[in-house]
Amino acid sequence: MTTVYAAMRDHLLVVDPDDESATTTESLDGRSIECVAVHPDTPARVFVGTFESGLWRSTDGGDSFDRVGADAIDQDAVMSAAVSPHDPAEVWVGTEPSRVYRSTDGGETWTHLDGLVDLPSSDEWAFPPRPHTHHARWIEPDPSDPDHWYVAVEAGALVTTHDRGETWEDRVPDSRRDTHSMVTHPDAPGRAWCAAGDGFAETRDGGETWSHPQSGLDRTYCWSVAVDEDDPDCVLVSAARGAFEAHTAERAETYVYRRDGDEDWERLDGNGLPLGEGVTRPVLAAGNAREFYALSNRGLYRTMDAGDSWSEVAVAWPDRVDDQTARGLAVLP
Repeated sequence: MTTVYAAMRDHLLVVDPDDESATTTESLDGRSIECVAVHPDTPARVFVGTFESGLWRSTDGGDSFDRVGADAIDQDAVMSAAVSPHDPAEVWVGTEPSRVYRSTDGGETWTHLDGLVDLPSSDEWAFPPRPHTHHARWIEPDPSDPDHWYVAVEAGALVTTHDRGETWEDRVPDSRRDTHSMVTHPDAPGRAWCAAGDGFAETRDGGETWSHPQSGLDRTYCWSVAVDEDDPDCVLVSAARGAFEAHTAERAETYVYRRDGDEDWERLDGNGLPLGEGVTRPVLAAGNAREFYALSNRGLYRTMDAGDSWSEVAVAWPDRVDDQTARGLAVLP
């Protein structure tokens, strides 16, 4: 059974898209959600970061949540979370201001991975809406190397570690500076894809160098990226012209694009997925082969043919979402 964890700003829904049922995690309602990460334990272990209330964990698939890490994670704003594909007990979170913490026991205890803000580029890091700070917007593990992790600082750098956070390697010249999300693929060693405010980027050598295929991508403020489960050459990305058009419902105009191999980007219009004016930037996630999900202020949608056609997952949202931006999306096929 597929389970989708769909996070809007003030609530998290746990959705079975095949029977269109959903449950609301009442323990998280109103807690200003920033991110969600899931590991396919039985039942699933779910981690949710909030802006003012720290990190929350469920060990029963999302039925209930408790706060964890309050004694060790010094920041209340947990902006990113990731679970290692190599070890279900290893969890990383990133905060505002930019700090990274790791747990090796499923979230019971946490260690600060020091040295991130000592990198030379850190003097240039700043988050424009709150210009005197910055945060770890995204954390991405390498599915082919348990020691290799990416950390995206918004805004200023995409950095890496090759020893699980003991030491850090600063941004490289052709990496993006404003990465919002990333994805890797277990069948594509060395490859990673990046959706950033300064455009799309991909690497084939573990982040040593980056290319920027933009042809056909007529909007380059990229927010979310997803890659097909069976075909790492099939990539979807959501994008707008700028931050206001991405995040603000009154001014929103966003689209989803697809790229197959070395082809140009194709905008996915008129196929059942709400896009364009009034739609805040969708958060994307891959399910099974050719299956993708998109979450925005217009609801949750699914495609079974890599974006050629979409249908709404008819969720009864507990609150109005028209003026919200999606915060996170995780799928357990």
